[in-house]
Amino acid sequence: MSTTKQEKKYNNIVLVPTDFSEACGNAISHGVKLAKFLGYKVFILHIINKETKAELKKKNVGIDYIGLRLKEYKKYYTKKYGVEIETLAVEGSIFSTISAIATEIKANLMVMGTHGKKGLQHVFGSYAMKVVEESPVPVIVVQKRSFKSGYNNIVFPVSNDLEPRQAVHWAKLMAKLFNAKIHIFISPEKETARRTSLEIITKQITTVFDEENVDYCINSAPKSTGFAEQVIAYSVVQHADLIMIMTRPNIDVPGFSLSAWDERLMFNEAQIPVMGINPVEFGYQYYEWSMLA
Repeated sequence: MSTTKQEKKYNNIVLVPTDFSEACGNAISHGVKLAKFLGYKVFILHIINKETKAELKKKNVGIDYIGLRLKEYKKYYTKKYGVEIETLAVEGSIFSTISAIATEIKANLMVMGTHGKKGLQHVFGSYAMKVVEESPVPVIVVQKRSFKSGYNNIVFPVSNDLEPRQAVHWAKLMAKLFNAKIHIFISPEKETARRTSLEIITKQITTVFDEENVDYCINSAPKSTGFAEQVIAYSVVQHADLIMIMTRPNIDVPGFSLSAWDERLMFNEAQIPVMGINPVEFGYQYYEWSMLA
């Protein structure tokens, strides 16, 4: 693939939507630190919608308040981390406008803050999954946990139902960037055919990792039920900095709810960041892409 072709598609940008909440503030910090590590710039985006207008009315301030808040973010993070930051306030819907902006500015990644699944008051909580599912780029969902020193231990769940092979490209990228170890965590299978299929998938993944000299280990879940909970428990034990999954918008398979799986991981109580990758993005541009570095 030629570099010229890729440069037309991506601008080395980390996009961070914010509703000015504490959770989104942590997402900005996370995104800025990640961008500094990658040598990227950051776009901080606020979507002006009815929630914004209601909040402005409650505070008895005008629309210019949005610009002032964004300007404060830019000044603070530019001075502290030396990262190039742009800010943007656009009227629209968080479900469609965030994705449209990500496409328009040719972002590579998005970092989004969430308050978790319960007790939510701001948009990037209960609506987080919808935003992730609509995103044209991978989304790293963060709660209160900070970026720290990067992603040193990455848990990579593998299951027949999850079809993780497309995410292997991002896994090897993150492993190289952060000198990380990939923890392949396999769902056990009782049926011979499904067990054989899973062995083939795992072999394909490890072959790529071996070719790229990626450090990895393989472990299996001890039981065949509750795989999401086992992934989280395993991630805690391994001090994981990131869980990497493929998301499957509007798709479920018999006996396995992918939407429920995504939510349990995204809003995990351990607050481990989760990188969600939509299969829609894996067209020629991602397979041909030589990655971020």
